[in-house]
Amino acid sequence: MKFLGFKRPDGKVGVRNHVIILPSVVCSSEVCDAIAKKVKGVISIPHPHGCAQLTQDAEQTARTLIGIGRNPNVAAVLVIGLGCEVVDPFMIASKIGESGQWVKSLVIQEIGGTPKAVKEGIKIVRQMLAYASRFKRERVSMDSLILGVECGGSDACSGLSANPALGITSDLLIKEGGTVILSETTESIGAEHILAKRAINRAVRMRILEIVSRTEMRALSLGVDIARANPTPGNYKGGITTLEEKSLGCVMKGGTSRIMEVLEYAERPTRKGLVLMDTPGQDAESVTGLVAGGAQIIALTTGRGTPLGSPIAPVIKIATNSYVYAKMRENMDINAGEIITGNKSVQDIGEKIFHEIIRVASGKLTKSEILGHREFAINRIGPSF
Repeated sequence: MKFLGFKRPDGKVGVRNHVIILPSVVCSSEVCDAIAKKVKGVISIPHPHGCAQLTQDAEQTARTLIGIGRNPNVAAVLVIGLGCEVVDPFMIASKIGESGQWVKSLVIQEIGGTPKAVKEGIKIVRQMLAYASRFKRERVSMDSLILGVECGGSDACSGLSANPALGITSDLLIKEGGTVILSETTESIGAEHILAKRAINRAVRMRILEIVSRTEMRALSLGVDIARANPTPGNYKGGITTLEEKSLGCVMKGGTSRIMEVLEYAERPTRKGLVLMDTPGQDAESVTGLVAGGAQIIALTTGRGTPLGSPIAPVIKIATNSYVYAKMRENMDINAGEIITGNKSVQDIGEKIFHEIIRVASGKLTKSEILGHREFAINRIGPSF
């Protein structure tokens, strides 16, 4: 099967054709926003990180920013730094440039202040927009796609309707040579043995158990109970009673394929097929990690109506029940609640999601894109200092 995508210089394929402005540090976020407000069609991606971070966090922030800039949905990138931050803007720009994207960097302190940085930034991104316009959609193979799968605001229907249907979708894409990233380590707790049995080899099996154990130990080291944060109040109201119950539904999004590798947060897959990424269950942080890892499209199931989007990747929203679909129709793309009512089978909805992915990859806008949802949050490991 084929879709219409944008071929990039490094051979990757985008489903969108964005020009973005990335701050290397929170201190340059306002400048990035100011430029984007002046130039239509440019996306600013502000965040509160980049300085006073310990090594592990600084490395993760840098990896995430580089991954966002290298995502195939991006044609060109302007990186803006202040000039004294931990996360080096020149390093970020250099690493992004290795993938073939047109990238430039500005440093506010060097250029002489924020007004001059805004003026110069406007000039650069206008040139980048002209460059991006040269890319035209071409027919490409489905093996170019990386799909990130996420569940946000799960309910008692999640493990019965949308999640198993998305599992069917995952298997269909993998059969076409594509890649699926399953995330949310917190929501693997209690179901890690199921995932471990599907590992391609012993090393992958041990990595699955390792990231779940690491998540549990992180909570224990802080002297907190994960159950105080996950399941959430909305999960309980939707009928979820324990984290294990939520996990058993969550892992179904990955379908039945063997697990080929386990990634750290925001890492890119090195193998095709089904892979795991160690992310938190928090939706914005998890989706950000998936997109930084190269996912061009996100499929997100929700029983409570999570309206989440992404700055650069279309997010297909799949309602687990017909009530939330009817109540929040402007936010939802697909109604998996038809499985609960008996109008459709899990296979039917899984195939429907798969064909929707092809349409979205070829240019159809999702509800989150139409409404302008661009949630972005980089996961934090430790405190700032």
